[in-house]
Amino acid sequence: MKKVLYTIVLLMNVVANAQTQDTTTTFKKRVLENTEVDFLFSYYKQDGVHSAVGGGLGSEKLTDIASNIVVAVPLNEDDVLTFDVGISAYTSASSSNINPFNASGASGGGGDDKQWNNKATAASGPYGTPWQASSGASGNDELASIVTNYSHSSDNRNTIWTADVSFSNEYDYTSVGFGGGLTKLFNEKNTEIGLKVNAYLDQWRPIYPTELHEYSKYGSNFQNQAYFSGVTVLDQNGNPSNGYLPSAFTIYNAKNRNSYSASLSFSQILSKRIQMSVFMDVLKQEGLLGTPYQRIYFADKSNYYIGQVQYIPVYETAENKGVYRLADDIERLPNTHFKIPIGARVNFYINEYIVAKTYYRYYEDNWGIRAHTASIEVPIKISQKLTAYPMYRYYIQTASDYFAPFEKHISTEKYYTSDYDLSAFNANQYGFGVSYLDILTGSKIWKFGLKNIDFRYNRYVRSDGLNATILSLGFKFVMQ
Repeated sequence: MKKVLYTIVLLMNVVANAQTQDTTTTFKKRVLENTEVDFLFSYYKQDGVHSAVGGGLGSEKLTDIASNIVVAVPLNEDDVLTFDVGISAYTSASSSNINPFNASGASGGGGDDKQWNNKATAASGPYGTPWQASSGASGNDELASIVTNYSHSSDNRNTIWTADVSFSNEYDYTSVGFGGGLTKLFNEKNTEIGLKVNAYLDQWRPIYPTELHEYSKYGSNFQNQAYFSGVTVLDQNGNPSNGYLPSAFTIYNAKNRNSYSASLSFSQILSKRIQMSVFMDVLKQEGLLGTPYQRIYFADKSNYYIGQVQYIPVYETAENKGVYRLADDIERLPNTHFKIPIGARVNFYINEYIVAKTYYRYYEDNWGIRAHTASIEVPIKISQKLTAYPMYRYYIQTASDYFAPFEKHISTEKYYTSDYDLSAFNANQYGFGVSYLDILTGSKIWKFGLKNIDFRYNRYVRSDGLNATILSLGFKFVMQ
C-alpha cells in the first residue's frame, strides 16, 4: 500500500512539474510562431555603351531572372533555422564577347569558349563586334546559391546571436562563406547594439579572352595554331599582318579571392516618432581581384583586328557591325582592397498613415574611390491591408586611381582597368512599391496562409549611359 501511495504521489509531482513547465512555455512568447515561406522573384534588364569585356567600349545589354525560396523554421521558443535557396539565369551581350568569334568566327561554330574546345576548326571570314552579342557560351550562365542561418534568442529576448554558412556556384566562380553575429538590447529594448562578422573564401576558374587564351597556350606562333589557324589578322589600315603580339599578357597565378567583413551598428529610439541607427563596416579583400576576361587596350600599342575591313574606321561606334579589336592585356588590379562604409538611418513617424525612412552612407577605399549615397522611402498606408511606398536614391562616386577609358592606359602602368563601375559617375534611382498584408492570413494555399504580397519597380540611370529596370515580386506564407 505504501508503494502504491508513493507511486501516486510521485506521479502527481511529475504531472505538477509538467503542468508548471507547460504553463511557463505557454506564457513565453516564441520568436517565430509558425514556419514562414517567402517566394521571391526578380527581373533585371540593363543597357549601356561601356562594356568592360570590350575594354570600356561596347554593348552592356544584360537580362537576369532570379528566384529565391526562403524558409524560416521555429525549432522551439528561442531558436529559428532559416534556409535561403536561390537561382538566377542571365544573358549578356558583354560577356558573350569573351569569345566574339564563336558563331561565325575562328571556332567555326563548333567551339565552346567555356570549355576551350581544341578541336575547333577555322572558318572563312570570322568576325565579331563589341556592339552586338556573340553566340558564345559565355553569353549566358546560371548562379545557384544557398544560405543557412541559425538564430538564438535569450529568454528575455535582449540577446540574439546568429551563425550562418553559404555556398554559391556559377561556371567560372565558386564561393563558400560563413559568419556570425551578436545583438544586444538595452533600456527596455529602446537601444540596440549589433556586431556581425563574415568571411567568404572564393575560387576563380579563370576564362580569358579568346585571343589571349590562345597566346598563353602557343606563344608568338599562336596565329598558326588551333583557334586562329587560317584566320587573317588585320592592322589599323586593314592590311593582313603578323604583328599582333600581346606580350604584356600572362595568366593569373592566384585564383582565390577571400573577403572578410566586420559590421558594427547602433540603434536608438529617440522618441515616439523618431528612430535612428548608425553603422560602420570594415571590409578587406585579397587575392585575384581583377576580372580575367575584361580586356585592356593600350594607347602606345598598335591596333589589330579580326573581321571585316570596312568597319575598322567606325570601330568605336554602333555602326561597327563586323570587326573586333584584339586585346593587349586584361584588367590588372592590386591583390588587396580595403573598404570602409559609414552610414546612418533615421525614420520619422509622421502620422498613422505616413512614415519617412531616410538613409545616408559615405564610402571610402584604398583604390581612390570616395562615394556618397542618400535615399528616402515614404511608406503610405492606404488602408489596413494596403501600403504604397515611393522611393528615391542618389549616388555619386570618384574614379579609382586605376581607371582609364577605352585605349587611355599605357603599357608601362602596373595596374589598369576600363571597368566603368570604377569610374567617376553619379546615378539616380527612383521607384515605387506596393505591399498587401493579409492580416488574418485568410487567403490559403494548401496549409499555407498568405501573410503579405510585395511588388516593387525601380528605374536606375547612370551618368555614363548605363540604365536598368528592376522588377521584384515577393509572397510570404505562414504554415498553419
